[in-house]
Amino acid sequence: MLKLISWNVNGLRACCDKGFADMFRQLDADFFCLQETKMQAGQLDLQFDGYRSYWNYAEKKGYSGTAIFTRHQPLNATYGMNREEHDREGRIITLEMEAFFLVNVYTPNSQDGLRRLDYRMAWEDDFLAYLKQLEARKPVVVCGDLNVAHQEIDLKNPKTNRKNAGFTDEERQKFSSLLAAGFTDTFRYFYPDRKDIYSWWSYRFKAREKNAGWRIDYFLVSASLNGKLADARIHTEIYGSDHCPVELLLDI
Repeated sequence: MLKLISWNVNGLRACCDKGFADMFRQLDADFFCLQETKMQAGQLDLQFDGYRSYWNYAEKKGYSGTAIFTRHQPLNATYGMNREEHDREGRIITLEMEAFFLVNVYTPNSQDGLRRLDYRMAWEDDFLAYLKQLEARKPVVVCGDLNVAHQEIDLKNPKTNRKNAGFTDEERQKFSSLLAAGFTDTFRYFYPDRKDIYSWWSYRFKAREKNAGWRIDYFLVSASLNGKLADARIHTEIYGSDHCPVELLLDI
């Protein structure tokens, strides 16, 4: 049984000051994927016994960035999706394992006023093409902050957020297209009707205290892996970021 964790830490150095190492050990995962590390090489010496680590840093300091800690030696590790226009922000790490590809992703936010929505739409198309290219070789596990709440059940206030970044019709449609292309939203696979469980809360308006959140952190898998899914969880009890960790148990 493999245990995979994904967590947008919203600044790994800050998260380390809030007990990240303890939470890392407590979660005890085979693969621990991070998004929004917000750091450059050499800024933090973070190692765990029994784990090797892979890092992708944004060119811009203090921005974006991804990392994976793993107990298992990959056959190969790659960074980005081999498209220069998308690969400057440290958003993707792919590990090729024996039985699957693991893709850790931090999807671009469409931002206030949707000023980056057009870029986000181009990213979505290119990212799906990248996943399908991998899937032609072996099944794919995708995790990370995908910056979209798919359905109304996935956020507390759908009506007032209808045209806001992360819940536009355009972003939701791209997520639907991803699922239609043969990927499974693992949390909804197990809990199709579960309400009021989220993975991100604004730091404003006491949102987490009120549980006024969004489910924007996911594990998706190639549908061919559905029979290997054992459970999916959202660790709302874990603090340290404005996101909480999400988990997948895979019987491989």
